[in-house]
Amino acid sequence: MADTYLSVLLPNILSPYGIYLARIYAAAAVPAEMVEAGRMDGAGEWRIFRSVALPMMRPGLVTVFLFQFVTIWNNFLLPYIMLGDDEKFPVTLGLFTLLRQGSATPALYTLVITGALLAIIPLIALFLVIQRFWSLDLLSGAVKS
Repeated sequence: MADTYLSVLLPNILSPYGIYLARIYAAAAVPAEMVEAGRMDGAGEWRIFRSVALPMMRPGLVTVFLFQFVTIWNNFLLPYIMLGDDEKFPVTLGLFTLLRQGSATPALYTLVITGALLAIIPLIALFLVIQRFWSLDLLSGAVKS
């Protein structure tokens, strides 16, 4: 499985920290009374999860997604160990390789700086897009109707 994208993605998909954070948030955000009310209405466990718990957990799940995405995007050591082909390197590892080559050719430093700037643009865009859903969900949980 070495030298494949799966060797880098599989260990990062389910992180213990993400599972722990989601569990703690679910315990705090979804009251037991809501789950019990769903059971009293005759909903099954899957329906309760999908219709009651998941909408209440959305801000926490967005946070976990954001943490996971940033962790995977900035991952250096695992791709460095698992991938042998330069063509498969992620951005961080490609910038490191260029920087290492730049010690012999100082003209590559500007390329590395530009690459670092371009590497953070997807993160900034993701933060800006997700922040809208995140703040709306947090505010909607505080409003009583």
